[in-house]
Amino acid sequence: MTIDITATTTAAVIAGAIIVIDIVIRVIAIIVVPRNRRPTAGMAWLLAIFFIPILGVLLFWLIGSPKLPKHRRAKQAEVDEFIRESTHGIERVSDSSEWPSWFEGVVRLNRNLGAMPLIGSNSARLIGDYEGSLNEMTEAIRSATRYVHVEFYIFAYDRTTAPFFDALGNAVARGVEVRVLLDHIASMRVKGYRRMLRRLDRMGVRWQLMLPVQPFKGKYQRPDLRNHRKILVVDGEVGFMGSQNIIDRSYNKRSNIRRGLKWKELVARLEGPIVAGLEAIFATDWYLETGEPPMREILPFGQEGEAQDLDCQVVPSGPGYSNENNLKLFLALMYAAQERIIVTSPYFVPDEAMLRAISGATQRGIHVELFVSELGDQALVYHAQRSYYEALLRAGVRIWLYQAPYILHSKHFTIDDDVAVIGSSNMDIRSFELNMEVSLLVRGASFVREMRAVEAGYRRNSRELTLDEWMRQPLRSTVLDNLARLTSSLQ
Repeated sequence: MTIDITATTTAAVIAGAIIVIDIVIRVIAIIVVPRNRRPTAGMAWLLAIFFIPILGVLLFWLIGSPKLPKHRRAKQAEVDEFIRESTHGIERVSDSSEWPSWFEGVVRLNRNLGAMPLIGSNSARLIGDYEGSLNEMTEAIRSATRYVHVEFYIFAYDRTTAPFFDALGNAVARGVEVRVLLDHIASMRVKGYRRMLRRLDRMGVRWQLMLPVQPFKGKYQRPDLRNHRKILVVDGEVGFMGSQNIIDRSYNKRSNIRRGLKWKELVARLEGPIVAGLEAIFATDWYLETGEPPMREILPFGQEGEAQDLDCQVVPSGPGYSNENNLKLFLALMYAAQERIIVTSPYFVPDEAMLRAISGATQRGIHVELFVSELGDQALVYHAQRSYYEALLRAGVRIWLYQAPYILHSKHFTIDDDVAVIGSSNMDIRSFELNMEVSLLVRGASFVREMRAVEAGYRRNSRELTLDEWMRQPLRSTVLDNLARLTSSLQ
């Protein structure tokens, strides 16, 4: 009998302790989780911790902070201040009397957030052919005489990219300095990663992993923070940036090859002083990863373009900044639009602010179109994106589904007739908070006309989604979409 009473007492004590610990966890979560976090993200984390306490707390500990470590943010602030000081008064822009009345405010916003100036006398050309863009980048490397700087989210050696790698090796052989930055986790997941690194070593290329997750080497941050930028700079005279990685357009995945999926991209080839802006992004990221001072590459804003006279501004963003630079740029442009907004984004998962900006635009009489893929390559994001279609269609947004077997991976949008943005940033919470991105703001009617031609090509290869069609979606699809929408807030 004594044993039974003791056992019962012990069980009661354990149960009481569990209840107390559970209450303490919930109270601490309510205090800690919402702090400096958007309400939807805070609510999603609290729901996860309340319903699955152990797993929820573990996940929050691993990925609860959307910022880079403090020392990296301090380095970023140091470089930004240097850029502001060294580029003061450097702007050589077109006649500002021809700008839209709102444009100067957007430029000032970008300057305050990302430090980079708006600068004129640039030329740009869009390349929408996947192999064509790789060929042009390869040819630019072949003509290099001083240096080649490469920065890509995914960097892979395969049959498609072999000429690109050969050009890098030949450049090193003739005395050209070649430096490569590649995202650690994204590139590591690609077949042949180790072999590719060994090839870079054999060629004499200096390479560095971005945001490495190597805790035993003292290199660690939230493991799902990624450097998503795609940049190539050759001799400070020509630059490439956009949505395309250095990899075969199937991404060398068996599932993609089996489904016949092919990625559709858009890359901008730039000449003029704005190339130094891309150089500054590369130099900053090299400095953050290696500790080598980046100042030599940041200073020269000198080379003028020939073909066009475009005003351009590089806009960096990511967890190294205290503000969501890209989101604020996108919102400012959407609220400024007077006639039309045309968005292309493979992963379109807007936050509340963007959804209100878009619905507010249509209510002001602005024509709004959205290009997305008919198929998805990432299930969670694909279903989260779909969960917004009904609200967008009811708001009057025209949604175009780029038809299979292509994944429309381009990332750009146009405002009215003389302002456009192109870059690496999707319009989703990951790109706004967790990814290091780079966007290019361009003011110039000639560039927007070229972008309009690209959009017209998308339209010819897409079908329009109607509200009637969407409302016939089966219940199981709606459930999946809504569940994915909830998980998208766990940032």
